[in-house]
Amino acid sequence: QVQLVESGGGLVQAGGSLRLSCAASGRTFSRYAMGWFRQAPGKEREFVARISMSGGSTYYTDSVKGRFTISRDNAKNTAYLQMNSLKPEDTAVYYCAAGAWGTIAVDPGYWGQGTQVTVSS
Repeated sequence: QVQLVESGGGLVQAGGSLRLSCAASGRTFSRYAMGWFRQAPGKEREFVARISMSGGSTYYTDSVKGRFTISRDNAKNTAYLQMNSLKPEDTAVYYCAAGAWGTIAVDPGYWGQGTQVTVSS
């Protein structure tokens, strides 16, 4: 079992950057693929990015490709989401998730509590 705590959200102007962190408890962090999701007001939660257990493979939803970068540090039990060139439509609550590489984009096993990201125009 793993517990996830996100941090790093906040208010930023369009074109700015933020880095989200996801700290995981336990000694099994490296056994999980990690992912980021987001949920905007009035919309369903959507997949943003995932990274494999070793960090060697990543995948992004089209709307963030070239702007967001997912990474992880297994020694620190932490995953990151670097968000650049932010747009107002990126405004959402961002959630960290852990699970199996093959299914994390649709059915993660574990969720964090979320962190708010607001991008002003």
